[in-house]
Amino acid sequence: MEKYIETTMKNLEKNGFKPFFCETKSEVVPLIKTLVSKGESVANGGSVSLAQCGVFELLKNGDYEFIDRSQYAPENVREAYLKAFGCDTFFCSSNAVTERGELYNVDGNSNRVACIVYGPKQVIMVVGKNKIVPDINAAILRVKEKAAPPNCVRLNIPSACSKLGKCVSLTKENPFMCDGCAADTRICCNYVVSAKQRHKDRIKIIIVNEDLGY
Repeated sequence: MEKYIETTMKNLEKNGFKPFFCETKSEVVPLIKTLVSKGESVANGGSVSLAQCGVFELLKNGDYEFIDRSQYAPENVREAYLKAFGCDTFFCSSNAVTERGELYNVDGNSNRVACIVYGPKQVIMVVGKNKIVPDINAAILRVKEKAAPPNCVRLNIPSACSKLGKCVSLTKENPFMCDGCAADTRICCNYVVSAKQRHKDRIKIIIVNEDLGY
Protein backbone atom coordinates (compact mmCIF):
# COMPACT_ATOMS: atom_id res chain seq x y z
CA MET A 1 0.00 0.00 0.00
CA GLU A 2 1.34 3.41 -0.95
CA LYS A 3 2.10 5.78 1.91
CA TYR A 4 -0.44 8.44 0.92
CA ILE A 5 -3.23 5.82 0.82
CA GLU A 6 -2.21 4.55 4.25
CA THR A 7 -2.24 8.11 5.62
CA THR A 8 -5.66 8.76 4.08
CA MET A 9 -7.13 5.59 5.59
CA LYS A 10 -5.78 6.40 9.06
CA ASN A 11 -7.29 9.88 8.92
CA LEU A 12 -10.62 8.60 7.59
CA GLU A 13 -10.84 6.22 10.54
CA LYS A 14 -9.94 9.01 12.95
CA ASN A 15 -12.82 11.05 11.50
CA GLY A 16 -15.38 8.29 12.03
CA PHE A 17 -15.39 6.68 8.59
CA LYS A 18 -14.61 2.99 7.99
CA PRO A 19 -11.92 2.54 5.32
CA PHE A 20 -11.11 -0.64 3.43
CA PHE A 21 -8.34 -1.32 0.92
CA CYS A 22 -8.47 -3.37 -2.28
CA GLU A 23 -5.37 -3.85 -4.39
CA THR A 24 -7.46 -4.34 -7.55
CA LYS A 25 -11.05 -3.68 -8.61
CA SER A 26 -11.68 -7.43 -8.83
CA GLU A 27 -11.55 -7.54 -5.02
CA VAL A 28 -14.37 -5.00 -4.56
CA VAL A 29 -17.44 -7.21 -5.10
CA PRO A 30 -16.23 -10.03 -2.80
CA LEU A 31 -15.61 -7.42 -0.09
CA ILE A 32 -19.05 -5.86 -0.54
CA LYS A 33 -20.67 -9.27 -0.10
CA THR A 34 -19.25 -9.35 3.43
CA LEU A 35 -20.68 -5.90 4.23
CA VAL A 36 -24.25 -6.28 2.91
CA SER A 37 -26.63 -9.04 3.95
CA LYS A 38 -28.86 -10.80 1.45
CA GLY A 39 -32.37 -9.37 1.35
CA GLU A 40 -31.30 -5.85 2.29
CA SER A 41 -32.65 -2.90 0.32
CA VAL A 42 -29.93 -1.28 -1.78
CA ALA A 43 -29.71 1.72 -4.09
CA ASN A 44 -27.05 3.70 -5.87
CA GLY A 45 -25.98 7.05 -7.18
CA GLY A 46 -24.62 7.41 -10.69
CA SER A 47 -21.04 6.16 -10.73
CA VAL A 48 -18.54 5.05 -13.34
CA SER A 49 -16.41 3.58 -10.54
CA LEU A 50 -19.20 1.22 -9.47
CA ALA A 51 -19.72 0.14 -13.07
CA GLN A 52 -16.01 -0.55 -13.55
CA CYS A 53 -15.94 -2.79 -10.47
CA GLY A 54 -19.03 -4.82 -11.39
CA VAL A 55 -21.11 -3.52 -8.49
CA PHE A 56 -24.26 -2.98 -10.56
CA GLU A 57 -24.26 -6.63 -11.63
CA LEU A 58 -24.06 -7.59 -7.95
CA LEU A 59 -27.01 -5.36 -7.01
CA LYS A 60 -29.12 -6.79 -9.83
CA ASN A 61 -28.39 -10.48 -9.14
CA GLY A 62 -31.53 -11.03 -7.05
CA ASP A 63 -29.87 -11.32 -3.64
CA TYR A 64 -30.95 -7.81 -2.68
CA GLU A 65 -34.01 -5.59 -2.86
CA PHE A 66 -32.58 -3.29 -5.52
CA ILE A 67 -34.18 0.12 -5.93
CA ASP A 68 -33.26 0.54 -9.58
CA ARG A 69 -34.01 4.11 -10.59
CA SER A 70 -33.41 3.26 -14.26
CA GLN A 71 -36.64 1.25 -14.18
CA TYR A 72 -38.72 4.31 -13.23
CA ALA A 73 -40.30 6.64 -15.77
CA PRO A 74 -38.85 10.17 -15.64
CA GLU A 75 -42.02 11.54 -14.07
CA ASN A 76 -41.81 8.92 -11.30
CA VAL A 77 -38.08 8.94 -10.57
CA ARG A 78 -38.63 11.04 -7.43
CA GLU A 79 -40.29 7.94 -5.93
CA ALA A 80 -37.06 5.99 -6.48
CA TYR A 81 -35.00 8.76 -4.89
CA LEU A 82 -37.21 8.79 -1.79
CA LYS A 83 -37.04 5.01 -1.47
CA ALA A 84 -33.26 5.17 -1.81
CA PHE A 85 -33.11 7.72 1.01
CA GLY A 86 -34.49 5.12 3.39
CA CYS A 87 -32.64 2.05 2.10
CA ASP A 88 -30.31 -0.19 4.06
CA THR A 89 -27.22 0.43 1.92
CA PHE A 90 -26.54 3.19 -0.59
CA PHE A 91 -23.67 2.79 -3.07
CA CYS A 92 -21.75 5.60 -4.74
CA SER A 93 -18.27 6.97 -5.23
CA SER A 94 -16.77 10.23 -4.01
CA ASN A 95 -15.58 13.09 -6.18
CA ALA A 96 -12.52 13.41 -3.96
CA VAL A 97 -11.08 12.08 -0.71
CA THR A 98 -8.45 14.14 1.06
CA GLU A 99 -5.39 12.79 2.83
CA ARG A 100 -6.78 14.60 5.88
CA GLY A 101 -9.67 12.14 5.89
CA GLU A 102 -12.43 14.29 4.38
CA LEU A 103 -14.90 13.57 1.58
CA TYR A 104 -15.77 16.18 -1.04
CA ASN A 105 -18.81 15.76 -3.26
CA VAL A 106 -20.58 18.02 -5.73
CA ASP A 107 -23.97 17.24 -7.28
CA GLY A 108 -26.52 18.73 -9.62
CA ASN A 109 -29.72 16.85 -8.78
CA SER A 110 -28.23 16.13 -5.36
CA ASN A 111 -30.03 12.89 -4.49
CA ARG A 112 -26.55 11.36 -4.09
CA VAL A 113 -25.20 13.91 -1.61
CA ALA A 114 -28.49 13.77 0.29
CA CYS A 115 -28.00 10.03 0.86
CA ILE A 116 -24.36 10.52 1.80
CA VAL A 117 -25.25 13.04 4.49
CA TYR A 118 -28.29 11.27 5.97
CA GLY A 119 -30.88 8.59 5.29
CA PRO A 120 -29.55 5.14 4.35
CA LYS A 121 -28.38 2.99 7.25
CA GLN A 122 -24.98 2.67 5.62
CA VAL A 123 -23.19 4.19 2.65
CA ILE A 124 -20.53 2.27 0.74
CA MET A 125 -18.23 4.31 -1.48
CA VAL A 126 -15.86 2.80 -4.02
CA VAL A 127 -12.97 5.17 -4.67
CA GLY A 128 -10.00 4.81 -6.99
CA LYS A 129 -6.58 6.07 -5.88
CA ASN A 130 -6.83 8.81 -8.51
CA LYS A 131 -9.44 10.56 -6.35
CA ILE A 132 -7.17 11.00 -3.34
CA VAL A 133 -5.94 14.60 -3.02
CA PRO A 134 -3.92 16.47 -0.38
CA ASP A 135 -6.66 18.82 0.89
CA ILE A 136 -10.02 20.46 0.19
CA ASN A 137 -8.51 23.09 -2.13
CA ALA A 138 -7.10 20.30 -4.27
CA ALA A 139 -10.49 18.54 -4.12
CA ILE A 140 -12.24 21.67 -5.40
CA LEU A 141 -9.79 21.91 -8.29
CA ARG A 142 -10.14 18.20 -9.05
CA VAL A 143 -13.90 18.51 -9.55
CA LYS A 144 -13.51 21.56 -11.77
CA GLU A 145 -10.83 19.93 -13.93
CA LYS A 146 -11.22 16.16 -13.80
CA ALA A 147 -14.74 15.27 -12.62
CA ALA A 148 -17.35 17.71 -13.90
CA PRO A 149 -16.17 18.12 -17.54
CA PRO A 150 -15.94 14.39 -18.44
CA ASN A 151 -19.18 13.66 -16.60
CA CYS A 152 -20.98 16.32 -18.65
CA VAL A 153 -19.61 14.70 -21.80
CA ARG A 154 -20.60 11.21 -20.57
CA LEU A 155 -24.14 12.33 -19.76
CA ASN A 156 -24.45 14.40 -22.94
CA ILE A 157 -25.12 17.56 -20.92
CA PRO A 158 -24.50 20.80 -22.80
CA SER A 159 -22.25 22.92 -20.61
CA ALA A 160 -19.30 25.26 -20.80
CA CYS A 161 -17.00 22.75 -19.10
CA SER A 162 -17.79 19.99 -21.62
CA LYS A 163 -16.58 22.33 -24.35
CA LEU A 164 -13.65 23.92 -22.51
CA GLY A 165 -12.48 20.71 -20.82
CA LYS A 166 -12.52 22.53 -17.47
CA CYS A 167 -14.87 24.67 -15.39
CA VAL A 168 -15.35 28.14 -16.83
CA SER A 169 -14.48 29.55 -13.39
CA LEU A 170 -10.86 28.49 -13.94
CA THR A 171 -10.54 31.21 -16.55
CA LYS A 172 -10.73 33.68 -13.63
CA GLU A 173 -7.73 34.67 -11.56
CA ASN A 174 -9.13 33.54 -8.19
CA PRO A 175 -12.05 31.16 -8.72
CA PHE A 176 -14.21 30.41 -5.69
CA MET A 177 -15.45 26.92 -4.84
CA CYS A 178 -19.01 27.64 -6.02
CA ASP A 179 -18.07 29.63 -9.11
CA GLY A 180 -19.28 28.09 -12.34
CA CYS A 181 -21.46 28.48 -15.38
CA ALA A 182 -25.00 29.88 -15.30
CA ALA A 183 -26.56 27.09 -17.38
CA ASP A 184 -29.80 25.48 -16.21
CA THR A 185 -28.11 22.12 -16.90
CA ARG A 186 -25.22 22.86 -14.53
CA ILE A 187 -24.22 19.71 -12.59
CA CYS A 188 -22.34 21.58 -9.85
CA CYS A 189 -25.13 22.86 -7.60
CA ASN A 190 -24.66 21.54 -4.07
CA TYR A 191 -21.24 21.22 -2.45
CA VAL A 192 -20.79 18.86 0.51
CA VAL A 193 -17.72 18.38 2.69
CA SER A 194 -17.95 15.42 5.05
CA ALA A 195 -15.40 16.07 7.78
CA LYS A 196 -16.50 14.12 10.87
CA GLN A 197 -19.08 11.36 11.35
CA ARG A 198 -21.24 11.22 14.45
CA HIS A 199 -22.52 7.81 13.36
CA LYS A 200 -19.19 6.01 13.40
CA ASP A 201 -18.53 3.64 10.49
CA ARG A 202 -21.86 4.43 8.77
CA ILE A 203 -19.92 5.58 5.72
CA LYS A 204 -17.55 2.93 4.47
CA ILE A 205 -14.91 3.85 1.87
CA ILE A 206 -13.36 1.12 -0.24
CA ILE A 207 -10.11 2.53 -1.64
CA VAL A 208 -8.88 0.68 -4.71
CA ASN A 209 -5.23 0.87 -5.74
CA GLU A 210 -6.23 1.61 -9.33
CA ASP A 211 -7.60 4.61 -11.21
CA LEU A 212 -11.41 4.50 -11.32
CA GLY A 213 -14.05 6.88 -12.63
CA TYR A 214 -13.67 10.63 -12.98
